[in-house]
Amino acid sequence: MSDTKKPVLEVKDLVVKFRVRKKELTAIRSASLDLYDGETLAIVGESGSGKTVLTKCITGMLESNGRIPSGSITFEGRNLLDIKTDKDWEAIRGAKIATVFQDPMTSLNPLKKIGIQISEVIEKHQKLPAADARGIALALMEKVGIKDAPKRFNDYPFQYSGGMRQRIVIAIALACKPRILICDEPTTALDVTIQAQILNLIRALQRDFGFTTIYITHDLGVVANVADRVAVMYAGQIVEYGTVREIFYDSRHPYTWALISSLPTLAKKDEALFAIPGTPPTLFNEIVGDAFAPRNRYALNIDFEEEPPFFQVSPTHFAKTWLLDPKAPPADPPEAVKLMRRKGKVQVEDRAEASK
Repeated sequence: MSDTKKPVLEVKDLVVKFRVRKKELTAIRSASLDLYDGETLAIVGESGSGKTVLTKCITGMLESNGRIPSGSITFEGRNLLDIKTDKDWEAIRGAKIATVFQDPMTSLNPLKKIGIQISEVIEKHQKLPAADARGIALALMEKVGIKDAPKRFNDYPFQYSGGMRQRIVIAIALACKPRILICDEPTTALDVTIQAQILNLIRALQRDFGFTTIYITHDLGVVANVADRVAVMYAGQIVEYGTVREIFYDSRHPYTWALISSLPTLAKKDEALFAIPGTPPTLFNEIVGDAFAPRNRYALNIDFEEEPPFFQVSPTHFAKTWLLDPKAPPADPPEAVKLMRRKGKVQVEDRAEASK
């Protein structure tokens, strides 16, 4: 997975294990990805695929029963896995890498005024007096779209709607001008109209502040609207990696095909929505071959015996599937994937025509 630019953050061969009920579960299985300055990377996959665990490692928030036996996470020339204490993490977490979680009420103290919660972060990380921190907090509240900020400064979280609380969480995350913003399902708890507002807000703030964004989501609709590049995760591994156009219009992994086929917008009238058959494998056991093989109608015999390597589709596109092996028989993608490819071709042709 190479690029001519140097990544701002590099995850390499990361393995994460958890001790659960006297058993060991391997939640992340040799995952690697690069994040480039100013871009938006979406990490997509079903619940339990490892998306949140992967990003928790980036901010040192792994649960106490978790451990990282191998791999590295390099940020600003430093392996973040070498940081062992919360005190040392304070220089990174929040200050340089911030997170917006899906439920704003879990991020806000219900007993503290909204403005104070923003100001405290500014005072702590920027070492500013209370009066200066208050001024910056008010400016941030206005920046994220809170009307009448001086009055709302003294309100409590319960006096804000869900969408407004999420705006405040975003303001807190940006209070220290982080270099990377991780958005963990930031619109899941919101209705569709508010979801669009929050996504547009994050996109506008990214342009204004110049931070780099990681989105964690299971919603391909969100991916299409926000991402520059996409990492598709399954059973603790990244199985396909490419630009948003490559993933939507030239995907190669059968799991990515299944996700695309599940899009409601591609469903035909009077037909049931597509659902991926079966369930993900248990990660308590060692996985032999391709983890998706039991659910994959395109599976080859080798998929049940040997884990596939990453095959390069283009300089920016990689997929972990034996279907890309030169010796593999040709595979006819699902109709939904063919439809997406036709849409992509039409868009390219339309742009070419418009440029004449």
